Amino acid sequence: MSENYSKKKETLIKVCISAMLTALVCVATMLIQIQTPLFGFLNLGDGFVLIAAWILGPAYGFAAAGIGSALADLFTGYAHWVPGTFLIKGLMAVAAALILRAFANKSEKFKTAGFITGGITAEVIMVAGYYLYAAVFLGKGFLVALDSVPSNIVQGVLGIIIGLVVIEILAKSGVVRKYTPFSL
Repeated sequence: MSENYSKKKETLIKVCISAMLTALVCVATMLIQIQTPLFGFLNLGDGFVLIAAWILGPAYGFAAAGIGSALADLFTGYAHWVPGTFLIKGLMAVAAALILRAFANKSEKFKTAGFITGGITAEVIMVAGYYLYAAVFLGKGFLVALDSVPSNIVQGVLGIIIGLVVIEILAKSGVVRKYTPFSL
């Protein structure tokens, strides 16, 4: 009975943290939006997509990143981006979490490289994903869709910086250590 209770408690905590990170991704995406001249806007959401991935792992991270980002698109009038955003941000989280896990499992000294490599890989997925979504699914064409690439690269770099700074603060505080798939 005690083991069953413990598993239920652990699952409940993970679901609650996932819900909180889903909300944080949504709010961070909506809070500061800098309109770009051609497509969409720059925001702080990518940093929290990475944080969700690094704290929750691939499955729960996919859900928090995908749902939070998709809700932000829906709430800000970009409903036509919702399906693409859900998949792209979810895949970013899966990649960032799996890469960090692979690096962290090798050695403690490789963990920082895992955060950076996972963040860069996730942001490449974001840039390529939004380019393809705009070109193919929104019908903008491959040439016109290229206009979004520079601003998405800037957003990606900003996301990596925010993610690394916040995860370092959280790791030093000890707040998330207990609930992550590996120790921060």
